[in-house]
Amino acid sequence: MTLAYEWLGPLMFAGALVLLSLGYPVAFSLGGVAIAFGILGISLGVFDPIFLTAMPQRIFGIMANYTLLAIPYFIFMGSMLEKSGIAERLLETMGILLGRLRGGLALAVVLVGAMLAATTGVVAATVVAMGLISLPIMLRYGYNKELATGVIAASGTLGQIIPPSVVLVVLGDQLGVSVGDLFIGSVIPGLMMAGAFALHVLIVAFFKPDAAPALPDEVRKIGGKALGKRVIQVMLPPLILILLVLGSIFFGIATPTEAGAVGSAGAIALAFANRQLTLESLRQVCDTTLRVSSMVIFILFGSTAFSLVFRGLNGDRFMLDVLSNLPGGQAGFLFVSMAVVFILGFFIDFFEIAFIVVPLFVPVAQTLGLDLVWYGVVLGANLQTSFLTPPFGFALFYLRGVAPAEVTTADIYRGAIPFILLQLLVLVLIIVFPGIVSFLPSLGS
Repeated sequence: MTLAYEWLGPLMFAGALVLLSLGYPVAFSLGGVAIAFGILGISLGVFDPIFLTAMPQRIFGIMANYTLLAIPYFIFMGSMLEKSGIAERLLETMGILLGRLRGGLALAVVLVGAMLAATTGVVAATVVAMGLISLPIMLRYGYNKELATGVIAASGTLGQIIPPSVVLVVLGDQLGVSVGDLFIGSVIPGLMMAGAFALHVLIVAFFKPDAAPALPDEVRKIGGKALGKRVIQVMLPPLILILLVLGSIFFGIATPTEAGAVGSAGAIALAFANRQLTLESLRQVCDTTLRVSSMVIFILFGSTAFSLVFRGLNGDRFMLDVLSNLPGGQAGFLFVSMAVVFILGFFIDFFEIAFIVVPLFVPVAQTLGLDLVWYGVVLGANLQTSFLTPPFGFALFYLRGVAPAEVTTADIYRGAIPFILLQLLVLVLIIVFPGIVSFLPSLGS
């Protein structure tokens, strides 16, 4: 390609981002940009139409991708668990158990958020459930609005990094690494995130008792025997499900796809045990799974067409040259790639980021000798942070949709800031100390 037409690749990428920011559907934005720039490239004589012959083979490759089959399984599992009422019972039980502590209810939200992340991996469902159930109770008993909304939104985003996370499944496919290794590598960072949130709650409750009071005795009036029975009944089923899904992956008994199938069956069993399994609920869960899975497949089709034309216009070579020659080598590339993902996370979903931006970063990361499993976990933690960051963090909008009228958007934004800083602190620790990610996978090997 002549120097005069090297701008076509970057312009194509910018065109896709413009359409996405205007709200056009992702799959059609990518496909439409690919068609437009393909025609433009052919008319200018700088794009070889032979690239388009690879499209059918790429599509069949997507359909035969065994790893991607885990996505509908985990979506089904999360949706079915949402219907089973597990979040409501967990929050009620943990609230009674920890309510005698200052900040106990907020601490219960963090713990339940971590448990729901390890069973559902769906941010929207977790934030909405905890917002509907725990936020009115926290406000009723005098919790600070900013602390209450911040802890709910932040705990809901744990599903981005704590396995089984759909984000990690998609990143594993795009990075070309084992999803199981990503799951194992993200366990310690995920626990660090949850631990940082819990520690923040305890510190706030210690220094500002009025911001996070203990629950009154009458609210927690339940016998020790009844409470013990309730804890066993409520906590044991999701813990068993976590052990079945994650334990089978960690110990090499099952692949993530097989574990997702086991988790789906377990979610159905839990819904049946809780008397929430009806034909209508099953239809709704299947409908949700079909919609999300179809959206992912169409985005994959659009991104495949986009990447073919982008490569035909030498856009990949341009990006490789730019990113691999940044000042600072690995550190410069990490800073730029993390900044791009963080900013894009304000505006577009993680699916779009994974299918558009991550493939541009992978060759550079390989060239610079980065561990792609570690890089994938860092990307997942970064995406989690962007979900929480004003003004466009998705978790904030999920909570705004179910928050009572007395809670303002400004309260939610201010409440999220301390937790964003905590997430960034953990992200920096993961980058500075890669052993946090590589420790558990190295034990398996």
